[in-house]
Amino acid sequence: EMLESNNIINFNGLANSSSYHTFLLDEERSRLYVGAKDHIFSFNLVNIKEYQKIVWPVSHSRRDECKWAGKDIVRECANFIKVLKAYNQTHLYACGTGAFHPVCTYIEVG
Repeated sequence: EMLESNNIINFNGLANSSSYHTFLLDEERSRLYVGAKDHIFSFNLVNIKEYQKIVWPVSHSRRDECKWAGKDIVRECANFIKVLKAYNQTHLYACGTGAFHPVCTYIEVG
């Protein structure tokens, strides 16, 4: 029924990634934040086709350590975003796996 209504917009996202597991709805700013592999997406809820992308990859040294530990460099040695939390009026708190070395930061969202 939704498909027939032509109200669906496809988001193709990132090539070779289906790691969209973390979501934060910010009604105050009319944004939907989506955590993915090495990225955070910020969608405009008024016009969902309009989005911004924050690139947050793991460092080269952490990726190398992960590879040397026998992990799959493509599927496991990345920064998978696992936590997105509104911190205050201007910042989000975000955490990622950091290729098995968890990392967190504050992101200014205005």
